[in-house]
Amino acid sequence: MTPTPLTRQDIQQQKPRQGPRPLALHMAATLATLLSSPAGLPYLKSGSLPWKQEVRDRAEDLRADLAAVDPDDFARAVDREMRRRFDALLTGLERYRQHPYRRDLADPPVVWEEGSARLLDYGSPDRGRGGVPVLFVPSLVNRHYILDLSADRSLMRWLARRGIRPLLLDWGRPGPLERRFTLTDIIAGRMERALDAVLELTGARPVVAGYCMGGVLTTALALRRQRDIAGLALLATPWDFHADDAAAARQIAAVITPFDPVLDTWGELPVDVIQTLFATRDPFLMARKFTRFARLDPDGEAARSFVALEDWLNDGVALPAAVARDCLSGWYGRNDTARGRWMIAGQFVDPGRIRLPTLVLIPEKDRIVPPCSARVLAEIIPDARIHNPHLGHIGMIVSAGADRIVWEPLAEWLHSCG
Repeated sequence: MTPTPLTRQDIQQQKPRQGPRPLALHMAATLATLLSSPAGLPYLKSGSLPWKQEVRDRAEDLRADLAAVDPDDFARAVDREMRRRFDALLTGLERYRQHPYRRDLADPPVVWEEGSARLLDYGSPDRGRGGVPVLFVPSLVNRHYILDLSADRSLMRWLARRGIRPLLLDWGRPGPLERRFTLTDIIAGRMERALDAVLELTGARPVVAGYCMGGVLTTALALRRQRDIAGLALLATPWDFHADDAAAARQIAAVITPFDPVLDTWGELPVDVIQTLFATRDPFLMARKFTRFARLDPDGEAARSFVALEDWLNDGVALPAAVARDCLSGWYGRNDTARGRWMIAGQFVDPGRIRLPTLVLIPEKDRIVPPCSARVLAEIIPDARIHNPHLGHIGMIVSAGADRIVWEPLAEWLHSCG
């Protein structure tokens, strides 16, 4: 009997999950934290630990309570708690890696392609693909489908049902050509040609909308092509990379130095290095997330939503070498954007020269792009309208309340640009 050929979906479902990436780093951070409990106990009891002022009184109360506790009993209790927490984490990890959910949404029509990039047209066929055209630009380091995560958590499909024609730029993964790209090649080259494709396809000036890093890119694009753009929407877009913690930003920039040989040899900054940079912002987030996941019903909607988002988070994209150097050394290290020193195609990127209707969405609970970083850009662009949803960086796109708090105000504003 001739075996039935595997479909692309079958192959994807059989592919083992790689996350959470980088797993070795996450596990090492968790183990180091847990093992520090028994190691620090003698210092706690002796009072020799240097406590921060805000927790010093609580530490002294704890030390007083421990004085009346049998040390062997307490040591055994600490050991049991360590084992319980680590077991809960391993349970969550295993349930995630074995979960049957796989994203199976079919892509909309591809209306333009160049190299690894393609343009996806989410316009509703029922409307003759009319409506206000909007070119959505995601980050370079994450896959585009966070904006089309699942059937019930898709900003693109939701907007299409409300008279908007979303066209989503899928960057793909860097190939031999893209590995030689600079930010000028991306913005003044590929993005401008994608904009040209939208103009030719729709016959109308589109709004350009950027999410996260994509917002930085679209700001530069808007300056270069103001006559061809109807409006600018910036979603959780950083600009002043030193506004929240300049020292931490410089530390992120310094991470690239040991990887210079890798950049020169491979032509790109690997995904796991980028994921490591994100992990340093909250080294213990993974342990908290997967411990909570272990308590969820594996067949429930909450578990499926968790797996869908985690799959996207672990499906990152490498950065071309020159782009990585520009972003890390230029943005994080020198803060070129906020200092007015960032240049594309030989011209300074000055958002103060933008004369377009502009909407800036700054999520108040954003831990990836501090609101103070995004607010600087909103204050530079003349007459920019600011909306502050009480959500996080990713929650503003896919959380249960995003449609009411973010999507509806965004759709209303987009229609006003049409």
